[in-house]
Amino acid sequence: MASLINKELSHICDTVNNTDSYRILRGRVNGVGYSPDAGLMPYLELAGFGSVALTRTFDLRYDLISALVERWRPETHTFHLPCGECTVTLEDVALQFGLPFDGDAVTGVSAIAEPAALCYSLLGASPGDAESTFSELKFTWLKANFQHLSDNATEEELVCAARAYIMHIIGGVLMPNSNNNNVHIQYLPLLTDLRSVRSYSWGSAVLAMLYRELCRTTKPNAVDMGGCLILLQSWALYRMPFLASVSHQPYVYPLVNRWSIYPGIGRSYTVPIYHLMIEQHAGEGFIWMPYRRPEIAAIIPSSAYVDSQLWCTNAPIISFNVVEWYHGD
Repeated sequence: MASLINKELSHICDTVNNTDSYRILRGRVNGVGYSPDAGLMPYLELAGFGSVALTRTFDLRYDLISALVERWRPETHTFHLPCGECTVTLEDVALQFGLPFDGDAVTGVSAIAEPAALCYSLLGASPGDAESTFSELKFTWLKANFQHLSDNATEEELVCAARAYIMHIIGGVLMPNSNNNNVHIQYLPLLTDLRSVRSYSWGSAVLAMLYRELCRTTKPNAVDMGGCLILLQSWALYRMPFLASVSHQPYVYPLVNRWSIYPGIGRSYTVPIYHLMIEQHAGEGFIWMPYRRPEIAAIIPSSAYVDSQLWCTNAPIISFNVVEWYHGD
């Protein structure tokens, strides 16, 4: 496949160089930057974030993401490819990250009247004093205050650190905005009782945000893109493996971590080249059910398939003020 693509690249090189300029979207993944302390893992597991806490970020191919956006149709929430219509689904979120998705909508009060009091109550610290008003927590502040735990940390300190870790994952990896250097404080009240955190449909919230950003960036004046871009890129590589010049990467869980292992997906191409690859190979080369391959199915824990009957549902998916329609069938 690689030699075939190289021949095609040489064949169209002059044509590509003479084409009009093309748009390259930009985004950012702000990983936590450190592995959770062993003492945090039981609390992250309790909240349903145990698997996603193991996610390792990787380099995004913005040319590939931009080429995918051009195939997105907001009316149907699907990519229009030579093989037909396809999309990122709840199955992808569940198996790539292990996130819970059967539960209450991720929503609540977005305007927090006393943010400092909320932070002191749930995090044990606040970036501002009691009189200050703020709506976001910077990742640099979260990391500076919660990365290092003392050996004799109390249970309350561990719970606060777990909440901080989840906040960073939510805003930096799962549902980042296009600026992506902070997380909205609106999510923090949902983490009050870690035992009930998994009762929210975090998987569908991630998908709702990604759908919204895909729809927004179809507009020609869009420059930056938010949403879970590592999910989008990983989805594309599992479904269209010809997009990666490296095909021998081992499968690991969470599945999204496959592309964080050196050398990742290998060479990066330009938007026109990705256009060509998709046009010429996505007809017969698209894999509709990649997770059924024995070598992949063998590493997915049975817990990821809980409530799998909901993958084919038709329903609105919600993340606070973001509401998109999901056509699972």
